[in-house]
Amino acid sequence: MKGFGNFFWLLVCVPGVAWGADETVNLANTAWMLTATALVLFMTLPGLALFYGGIVRTKNVLSIFMQCFAITCLVSVLWFAFVYSLAFGDGGSAQDWIGGLGKSFLAGVGVDAVSNGIPETVFSAFQMTFAIITPALVIGGFAERIKFSAVLWFSVLWLVFVYAPVCHWVWGGGWLAKMGFMDFAGGAVVHVNAGAAALVSALVLGKRRGFPQTLMLPHNMTMVFTGAAMLWVGWFGFNAGSALAANGAAGMALLSTHMAAAAGSLAWMAMEWLRHGKPSILGIVTGMVAGLGTVTPASGFVTPVGALLIGLLAGVVCYLATQFIKRKLMIDDSLDVSPVHGVGGVIGTVLTGILAAPVLGGLGYTLPTATMGGQVWVQLVGVAVTALWSGGLTYLIFKGLEATIGLRVSAEEETEGLDLVFHDEKGYNL
Repeated sequence: MKGFGNFFWLLVCVPGVAWGADETVNLANTAWMLTATALVLFMTLPGLALFYGGIVRTKNVLSIFMQCFAITCLVSVLWFAFVYSLAFGDGGSAQDWIGGLGKSFLAGVGVDAVSNGIPETVFSAFQMTFAIITPALVIGGFAERIKFSAVLWFSVLWLVFVYAPVCHWVWGGGWLAKMGFMDFAGGAVVHVNAGAAALVSALVLGKRRGFPQTLMLPHNMTMVFTGAAMLWVGWFGFNAGSALAANGAAGMALLSTHMAAAAGSLAWMAMEWLRHGKPSILGIVTGMVAGLGTVTPASGFVTPVGALLIGLLAGVVCYLATQFIKRKLMIDDSLDVSPVHGVGGVIGTVLTGILAAPVLGGLGYTLPTATMGGQVWVQLVGVAVTALWSGGLTYLIFKGLEATIGLRVSAEEETEGLDLVFHDEKGYNL
């Protein structure tokens, strides 16, 4: 087990090391990482787009598709232009906080730039898919009531000022990485980050017209199911790909990911069955997403047994969090981003500090000197800082946009639907 711990320490440190041109490309690792990159992109297009699109009402389905597609394009260009450099470049004296601009437009990154057997171009593309899906997750918090132009500007500003710094702190050799913070595939960087932003965005924009008195049921459950199934498959690239190699670590992460998804689905289904008398498709697939998001930070540090426990807890706690946020606090997080991804990300990231302990069957901590108590404290610090940074800057970004281009559509536009108002199209012409 101790050998596993040392091995995973090397894996976690990979994003922060210098890239060299004198290494040999490992063809098996490269082939797997190319596949993983495609799988993670598949999570956003079409997976997340279909999942979110089916949950909203008929008059807003194309707005969700458009937002996911446009975010994918915007983030891709910005990542190539300079955001990759901010996240993974050499920041010099500011390295603890942010990378530099030395790798803007992938300057100096040719076909010979290799590290750990993986071309840097592949590594950059893989990380780009994470940068794409994170702001795409946030749109669930303000779905059905925001201007399309505001979504674009928010995504740009949030990517640069929120995602890039947090990514650098954790995976780019920043201060959290130096503390030994453990986030294998994005519990804090992706899920806590997106969950906090979605919660703040829902509060700033306010409730949809008619919420909660008017039922706003998913308009197409077959679409929701299809998107959810795509997310499950794509998540293998998300978590197992974060091993950056085709090896036992990737295999363990893949199996742990699958167990957590299955357990989360069953736990959510059981909660719904007990409380409402009938299980639903929406419930079981949401439990799957909760299990996947919650195991993400731990997937490379725990065994499938630990992942099973994480999934079961995720299904129960995220279900209760959804009921609390929407029914008790009356916060209209339209697509439940904060209770599923945010709460799940917090649970999984903190539990990583516990379940990774070798004494509990885990695969060890990144720092050889770490204790369970010390690691849990580091995990809590990482979660708190990520949530505060994301929530605080999301609030400032939205307030800035509200004062300039405006955020929310008019009452008439919201009634008509964003598909016709912004895109002059209908999702269905039957």
